[in-house]
Amino acid sequence: MNKTLMCIATSSLMSLPALSHADSPYFSLKDGDGFKRFSVSVGALYVKPTGKAQPFQINTSVAEGEKTKVGDVKVDSVMDAIDESQPNATLKKGLLKTAVALDSITNLISYTENGDKYLKGSVAGNATINGLSSWEAEGTGLEADDVATLGIMSNYFFTDNISFEVKAGLPPKVDIKGKGQIYAPLTGTATPQGIGSIIGDLPLKKDIAITDLNAHDTAATARAWTPAFEFQYHFGKTGVNKFRPYVGVGLMYAYFNELEINKGIESDLINAGHMLINMKENKAGAALDGKPSSGNPKVMLEADDAFAPVVTAGFTYDFNDCWFAVGSISYTQLSADATINISDEKHGKLINAKTEIEINPILAYAGIGMRF
Repeated sequence: MNKTLMCIATSSLMSLPALSHADSPYFSLKDGDGFKRFSVSVGALYVKPTGKAQPFQINTSVAEGEKTKVGDVKVDSVMDAIDESQPNATLKKGLLKTAVALDSITNLISYTENGDKYLKGSVAGNATINGLSSWEAEGTGLEADDVATLGIMSNYFFTDNISFEVKAGLPPKVDIKGKGQIYAPLTGTATPQGIGSIIGDLPLKKDIAITDLNAHDTAATARAWTPAFEFQYHFGKTGVNKFRPYVGVGLMYAYFNELEINKGIESDLINAGHMLINMKENKAGAALDGKPSSGNPKVMLEADDAFAPVVTAGFTYDFNDCWFAVGSISYTQLSADATINISDEKHGKLINAKTEIEINPILAYAGIGMRF
């Protein structure tokens, strides 16, 4: 008898969790208190980035202190590059100007083209290049523009109050604005030869204009894929409260493709590639003059994937047990690294310019949904 009672008691105790599990609206597939487990809504999604432009960090293949021959170079290019803040630089500049004026005696000029006089390469001598290996382009950067697209939100409700939401949107083309002007901070020393050596070494300093990012309405475009996943808590109760506010927290993933750089900026960057190739090929004068090289530099724009936390506050309003309206505001601390590489088949990577696109968007959504 005792054994029988013990078996019955044990069997009953073991069955309690199963009965609780089956009857509970928290775990069973039954509606429980009447809430529907699935919902989906479609509506307008507006994204407003709030981040600020971050400066480009630029590295090139020209090492600090790299030596190169100058070759033929415009007299004016040399004059403009002389750093008159250095001792005796103004005197040396004056002597060079006088020597050029007395060319019939000094024989410094190789030829004249379109009114520009060119120093002979044998006179211009050699140069030591500094300042181009690595620098930060202050006051520059990229910023994402506002964008609107179609949003789709789907929810699975574990209980009447707790749900898991997947946010998505028709991936929009995003305009990326450019900020500031990029200059190459060239410094160094020119060492003339022959009769030019009488003048002595010439200290050089010149900010060479690379590109003006402000000069273009759009610096680049990209297609943005930004799904997000959230756990949400919905206040109130189904069938009792038509208006139900909710809050959510989760994670956003950002992926960018179809990146295109502005053609004008691309042309400027190709010219910068030619400048470095000329330096690599012992034609620093041609680089200073902005002349094309024998190379074929190409520009490539890339953006890294990114993850970021997202928080949301919103509400739903039930028209009936199936149809509802929804509105929400979300914020995420999202940023992605963008990289511009300029390369040449012969000389490899010439320039690597990287910046952080600080997006930090506010996302506003309004839509109509259905529960089932």
